[in-house]
Amino acid sequence: MATPIGMKRTAKKKPLNKVSKKPTKALKKKVWDMFSIYIRLRDCLKTTGSKEYGECITCDKNLPFKELQAGHFIAGRHNGNLFSERGVHAQCRSCNIIKHGNQLEYRRAVVELYGEGADLELEEEARQTKRYSYQDLEELLKHYTEEVKKLKAL
Repeated sequence: MATPIGMKRTAKKKPLNKVSKKPTKALKKKVWDMFSIYIRLRDCLKTTGSKEYGECITCDKNLPFKELQAGHFIAGRHNGNLFSERGVHAQCRSCNIIKHGNQLEYRRAVVELYGEGADLELEEEARQTKRYSYQDLEELLKHYTEEVKKLKAL
């Protein structure tokens, strides 16, 4: 619709109840980055006793820390299992990305690590919806930053 001569067009105002999700999204990424470092360090130390190298949970390939990824047992990184310490382990790129998690081997490893039924518990956890508040994410970031410091000090 055309604006009559002499009248200024005003921008449409956004509803006041809409809050930007950018700060939470950016903080969630920071938490994920720290969580990923924690998982890879934890698994490097557990599998090789070194902070520089670790084994892939699904193929046992020994790789440098920087080549490992934090791979989810249940694909999709849904909020229910996004920061699951039992559901995320160091994986090589091939198993995590190309083989879509190498699910059969991952399931076997989870059962071996945590016992019979742990795989089913993790599947149930992944079906849960988890909404993280800004405060939740700040607490998680603080927690995993501290955990990484502890592991690096070993």
